[in-house]
Amino acid sequence: MEDLPRAADDVVLNAPPPSIDTEPEEETTMKTEPTDESDVTVKLESTDLPVKPEPTDVKTEKIEEGEEEEEEEDTQPSILSSRSNSISQRTLTPEEEEKVRAIAAACEAGNREKVVEAAITKDGLICDRVRREAWPFLLGSRNSTNGSLSEKRRDWRDLPPHVDEDQVKLDVNRSFIYYPTNMTPRQLEQRKKQLLELIVEVLRRHPMLGYFQGFHDICQLILLVLGPVLAVPAVEHIALLRIRDFMLPEMAPAIDHLFLLYPLLKAEHPKLCAHISNTQPFFALAATLTLYAHEIQEYSNIARLFDAFLALDPVFPLYLFAQIIISRSTELFSIPEDEPEMLHSILSHLPKPLDLETWITQAIQLLKSRPPESLSYWHCVSYLSVLKTSKKHSSLKEAEILFKKHCRQLEFRKKKKEVLVKLNKNKGTVLFVGVSVLVGVGGVVWGVWGRRMGIAAAWDMPGVAILWGLVKAVRAWA
Repeated sequence: MEDLPRAADDVVLNAPPPSIDTEPEEETTMKTEPTDESDVTVKLESTDLPVKPEPTDVKTEKIEEGEEEEEEEDTQPSILSSRSNSISQRTLTPEEEEKVRAIAAACEAGNREKVVEAAITKDGLICDRVRREAWPFLLGSRNSTNGSLSEKRRDWRDLPPHVDEDQVKLDVNRSFIYYPTNMTPRQLEQRKKQLLELIVEVLRRHPMLGYFQGFHDICQLILLVLGPVLAVPAVEHIALLRIRDFMLPEMAPAIDHLFLLYPLLKAEHPKLCAHISNTQPFFALAATLTLYAHEIQEYSNIARLFDAFLALDPVFPLYLFAQIIISRSTELFSIPEDEPEMLHSILSHLPKPLDLETWITQAIQLLKSRPPESLSYWHCVSYLSVLKTSKKHSSLKEAEILFKKHCRQLEFRKKKKEVLVKLNKNKGTVLFVGVSVLVGVGGVVWGVWGRRMGIAAAWDMPGVAILWGLVKAVRAWA
């Protein structure tokens, strides 16, 4: 996959922050007409979107004189309302309408168990007007208003720029490739502006987060489903409480996620695991890093998948990938195990067609039968990882504290590794010094002991003499 993190040092980009005007101007947004699901998909290879020159700041642009845009309402519609922010709308069956009413009642009553059950069963949360209420409920961001938490916060435009904003601009210019398909060029630019502001606001409010290429794919989906107002707190919760390990300054925690894959496969399908074990599990990086938002091109499919992701533990995307591999066992066994490059290429792409409902159901069963705590690599995952803390810590403040602790842990491990590398490189010198000190201490002790015991021979050879004699021998040997 292109344009995703390349190495540990590339996760946090060091590009200089762009110049951003801190004076907000009146913001206007435009509604887009809903389209049928069949119009959602386009081919990337045949798309050549015109890209405007990059703006020099991230602020709301004024509408040209004589042009008008309808301002998007900030109020949230009811689940049962016919008005929807969805880019995909269809007529529901009586069974689906009944499920929608049940989800609405569960959200109203604060019954998370019922909403989770609806999200993981067939067709998930059905449509975007349901997701607009249910996703913030599942994430815990429902009580946030106007992109903020419970307290009033500063306008994000007044906050210091984030170091990764230049890279965000580049990625946003490549967004909205597959969906929606019914936008005019001006509507496309408006959506890109909303996406840019969404990502930049989240990064400025949580400057410790390191942007990675592919994060914009996640934010794009959240924006389309929830709209620009509800999307901000939702993305904050996803970034800090679901994919926090991917936004650290190093890739090591993300790699730890991938290294859980083979122990899981070995426990469930040993023969298949042995067959593909010559291939490093990095083929799963693109999908798990972006919650499949970069890999799945159909809007209805990725929205359905997010129903399950937001309802279940952060480890579930990895279990889903394992289940997809197991479902392809026949195809994978047809490829010789001594051709890891071919296996990597096959595993790096999702099979078509996507059998999401079956995969989700089977992956849930896999999670129940092979919980992550039972996997051999689980002890190698940091106790600060989002995989181990998601059930205990559910607030953004707690997540930020864990993030900072994890950063310090990574820094300590990095310095420890550097010391070990230096010691290994200069092991002869280190051995010489260590033995010299040991011999010197031993000589002094020997001398003192001999004097107390009245052994003249021991005292006649003082510790300094012993040290010098043996040091010369060690130096010659080293």
